[in-house]
Formats: sequence, C-alpha cells, structure tokens
Amino acid sequence: MKTLANPSQRLRLGFVGGGLESSIGATHRYAAHLDGHFELVAGVFARDPQRNLAAAQAYGVDPERIYSDFAQMARVEAGRADGIQAVAIMAPNAVHVPASLAFLEHGIDVICDKPLATSLDEARTLVERVRQGPALQLLTHNYSGYPMIREARELIARGAIGEVRLVQVEHASAFGTHPLEQQGVKSLAWRTDPSQAGTSSVLADVGVHAHQLLRFVTGQEISEVSAELSTLVPGRRSDDNAHVKLRLNGGARGMLWASFVAAGHRHGLQIRVFGSTGSLYWHQEEPERLELRHQDQPHQVLRRGEAWLSDAAKQATRIKAGQPEGLLEAFANIYSDAAELIRARREQRPSSPLVRLCPNAEDGLRGMAFIEACVRSDQDQGCWTTVS
Repeated sequence: MKTLANPSQRLRLGFVGGGLESSIGATHRYAAHLDGHFELVAGVFARDPQRNLAAAQAYGVDPERIYSDFAQMARVEAGRADGIQAVAIMAPNAVHVPASLAFLEHGIDVICDKPLATSLDEARTLVERVRQGPALQLLTHNYSGYPMIREARELIARGAIGEVRLVQVEHASAFGTHPLEQQGVKSLAWRTDPSQAGTSSVLADVGVHAHQLLRFVTGQEISEVSAELSTLVPGRRSDDNAHVKLRLNGGARGMLWASFVAAGHRHGLQIRVFGSTGSLYWHQEEPERLELRHQDQPHQVLRRGEAWLSDAAKQATRIKAGQPEGLLEAFANIYSDAAELIRARREQRPSSPLVRLCPNAEDGLRGMAFIEACVRSDQDQGCWTTVS
C-alpha cells in the first residue's frame, strides 16, 4: 500500500507547460501532489505572459518564481538555495529535448511527457547527455503505473501463460476524427503539425504508449516492423492511423494499432498477450480487471486490491478492494516512483527495487527507434524493417 510522504521531505518541483488550458497539466498537478512527494514552487506555464501569470496565481506559485522561458528558469533556479530539485515538462514534443537539456546541465532531475523527442537523432543526443549524469531523465508512460499492468508483467515473468507467442496492443482513440485543427483547436493543431509533433504524429501521440505497454508487460523488445501509416482525414498534414505488424526478439509475433480517428471509441488502450498455455487481457477503461484465461483450466478474473496479487501490484495500490482507482492514481504511481529514484540519487543510496521499472530516457530512445523504423517501413511499402 502507498503511504503519504513526510511534508518536510517534499521535493521542490517546477513545471514547463501545464497552464490553465492544459488538460495534461491538470493531470500532472494531481499526480504530483497525490502522495505528497512534490511541491510545485516554480514554472513557465504558458508562452503568453498573462496566461503564465494566471496559472501561477491559481497554483499558488510565488510571482518571483514565474519565468518567461525554460532556459531562464533552469539557470535561476539552479542558483537558488531553495531551487527546484526536479522539473516536469508537459509542453509540445519539440520542446522536450531542448528543455530537458537545459535542466540536466544544471543537475536538475527531469520528468518528461512522452515522446522523448521528435526524432531518433535528437533522442540519441539527449540520452548521451543523460548517461553522463548525474541528473535523471524519467518519462511519464503513465499506463505502466496501473497495479493490474504490473500484475500482468509479474504473471508473464513467472510463466503463468507459458511462452509468449502473440501480442495484440492498440491505442485507438477518436479525438482526431474531425479536422478540429483546421478550426483552430490548439490541442490538436500542434499534434498534427510535423514540425512540433515529429515525423509520425499518430505514433508519437498514442503509438509510443502502446509500444511501451507491450515492452513493459511482456519483457520483450520489438526487433522488426512492417508498417502502414495513413492520413484518413482530408486536409490533415500528418498521419492519423497506423497498422504495424511486429516481430519480437523472443520469437513472438504481434500487431500494434494506433489511431486518433477510431470514431466512436473513447480512450481505446488495450492489450492481449497469448502464451503457450493461456492468455492475459487488460482494457484501460476497466483498469482494475485483468483476465487470465488458461487453455485447459477455468478462466480467472483478477482484480486490484486483492491479497493474493504480487508485491508489485500491491505497492501500486492505495485503497482496499471494491473502492475504484484509476488514471490519476496510475499517473501518481509514476510520480511516486520518480520521487524515490530522485531521492535515492541525491542521497547516494540504492533505490527501492519496486521503482526501478519507472520509464526513463532509455525507454524513450527505444520508442523513437520504433517510430523511425515504422516510418521507414511505410516509405518502403511496408517492407520488414529492423528497429535500431
């Protein structure tokens, strides 16, 4: 079970992005504060000065610690005795690498939204810097924070479904079904702008979540892809749908579907893993339920909060069975894991084993390698392409 942090031990946190109009900004705030590990004390919340100030006032941030850009924020905060110890970056994709580098150079730990970068070369540059230390670069692949996803990983590692043979994962949403970016909707405008989103908008937005979830649950890497990337909404400048066949390094085969034009769908994230003796099924809209389907035995429905689940699932749980937990709690698990890793680094001690799977820059690099391989495969008429 989760426990609240001691208020005197809260880490001082800054935001890049996350203004009042940002839905993901609200999610980050709730997640960072839920377990009491962080206190928001500084930020550049919006490019517009008035919106920046309005957000700071709403969040209770001292006016002296509102900044006009991330470079100024990194420099000034690093020089303060009470400066931020970590920064959360939730700006458009093109900001992720330059903002991360600015804070890493000053020894400030980074918690960044996915994807890590807008290109594989950019991701490599960032990872090379991270490997030099000392600061950490963590990534908010928040779906790996769900207790039943951590249970699924443990079950597969223990051989509960035998040898993994097939994986079906999809993140097929409907938020881009209509060309709202052509009507001035900002949240979709940058997502469908290749200069801000990267070479594949749909894979950078939802595809990398599906990719990371597959890797996290199965413990396997994708070695080759055969991809078709499509633009299905007329006039759109980016792709909005991807069908990708997969070959995994353990010999399994799979399929990944990423879309934001799946009309009628809601969130649309789910994963099925088929082994030699059974299978697992999890759907994000019913996150407390994990189906374990044996081939030659009765099927089981496992639920969050039960006493017989793994330590990994229990560690990610806050309240007893029958009281629902959801997205904010899963996102908060990533923040809590990040807090433990950051404290362990600063205190020069080993971190708790249960938090070492927190997504980081290396995961982000693999995500960008996956995107690049899919783009190359699509350009080559879907030919099988090696993931670097």
